[in-house]
Amino acid sequence: MNEKRWIAMLGAGIMSASLLAGCGGTSATQGSGSTGQDKGTVTIGYVNWSEGVAMTNLVHAILEDKMGYHVETTMTDAAPLFASLASGGTDVFLDAWLPVTHKSYMDKYGDRLEDLGINYENAKIGLVVPSYVDIDSIEDLNNAADSFDATIVGIDSGAGIMSTTTTAIDEYGLNYELMPGSGPTMTAALKKAIDAENSIVVTGWTPHWMFARWDLKFLDDPKGVYGAAEHIHTIARKDFSTDMPEVAAFLQNFSMTSDQLGDLMGTIADDTSGKDPIDLARGWMSQNEDLVNSWIAS
Repeated sequence: MNEKRWIAMLGAGIMSASLLAGCGGTSATQGSGSTGQDKGTVTIGYVNWSEGVAMTNLVHAILEDKMGYHVETTMTDAAPLFASLASGGTDVFLDAWLPVTHKSYMDKYGDRLEDLGINYENAKIGLVVPSYVDIDSIEDLNNAADSFDATIVGIDSGAGIMSTTTTAIDEYGLNYELMPGSGPTMTAALKKAIDAENSIVVTGWTPHWMFARWDLKFLDDPKGVYGAAEHIHTIARKDFSTDMPEVAAFLQNFSMTSDQLGDLMGTIADDTSGKDPIDLARGWMSQNEDLVNSWIAS
């Protein structure tokens, strides 16, 4: 089976599973948590990106177990998620990349949203290859198109990095196909290529656990299409701070360093026991009580 067909089939399977999970609407674990209180329901939307999955499950655990709220989580793509935030159908999104990646959504919906602040600094997007690949710049990709099967392995089609990569293809005159999929599709394809020591180029970003697992590098971007380092923001629907001031205050305090988020992402990505990510996040929360308590407004 050729590489493109394998990636496409894998992507279809994972995306189908993701859509089924997203259509379920609510998280598997709901309730008032260990506080014994019931202060209302917080709805959190997320995209199937590793840092967003990790932060969403951690915030879910904190809100339920320490603050007494019901939590409902829904996985979807970026475009419908921003539309839902703007219409008031979703309360919070923890994984908005600004000022570049999600600029188009903020331009469209920003007057109907609240920015609760930065939860992670100096994030980066771009094209990523294994370090053993013998090119260092996006400009070199056409000269090595055969070894890469003239394919860039992408993630979900609504992601900002995908539209930026489409721009990069135009700006650099790349004779490449951008193949959509999902975060898990991309990392599965990356693993397969690395295991065989083959060339592969993917849409990548930090923070991401794949940089801890494999020796990878960003391709230089001399035209600056992917921009400089970005920050990850917590975005809420309009009037959320008025409706749920305690939750808003907590989310405004919530921020993680590279080491903290990397550790949390690794805890979830490296688990082989089959535990639900919310349970893994609860375990991480219990091991980092001082940090978690510092986020919760008194």
